Amino acid sequence: MDFAVIDDPTDLLPSEDRNMARRFLGAAHGTGFDQDRARILELVDAHDDIAVRTCRPGHLTGSAFVVDASRNAGLLLFHTKLQKWLQPGGHADGDTNLAAVALKEATEETGIEGLRVVGPAIDVDIHEVDPPAEDAHLHLDVRFLVLAPAGAEPVGNHESQGFRWLDAVELEAGDYEAGLKRMARAAFPLARQLS
Repeated sequence: MDFAVIDDPTDLLPSEDRNMARRFLGAAHGTGFDQDRARILELVDAHDDIAVRTCRPGHLTGSAFVVDASRNAGLLLFHTKLQKWLQPGGHADGDTNLAAVALKEATEETGIEGLRVVGPAIDVDIHEVDPPAEDAHLHLDVRFLVLAPAGAEPVGNHESQGFRWLDAVELEAGDYEAGLKRMARAAFPLARQLS
């Protein structure tokens, strides 16, 4: 399957069908995440409520690696709850259309209008989160490239305390999670290819 911007609004409608999550996971292109993909597929098969945030040992989330119009910088936000630099993303809240989840979360968390999501997913990652007032659990994260329009400037909200546009060299050299760096390595060349 080739990568393409998802332009048809019907392809971004919410769904509760776990088969949609399976399709996203099966079509994900990239390297270094085969074990995580296999584990997430096992959990999708085992849990009817896999897209609901109360599902344990974890639940589906959708993330976005937002790339600027020059295709040279990716956007990170300093997450208020987790107190670290991350890509935009969040809980599926029952929606197994993870491309739609990633796009919605990116729009909400950055305040940037006119974002466009690219499918299929560019990365898959399992990581443990331990937010205040919740038990530690897994985020089963399906990650998408999201393209920002020219002149895009993020606008903060309660979920973040700051933003950084970073190029590939800065991101690779920084103290960021390995999964974030892997996602960026997939995102930048693809974003330039789609320009």
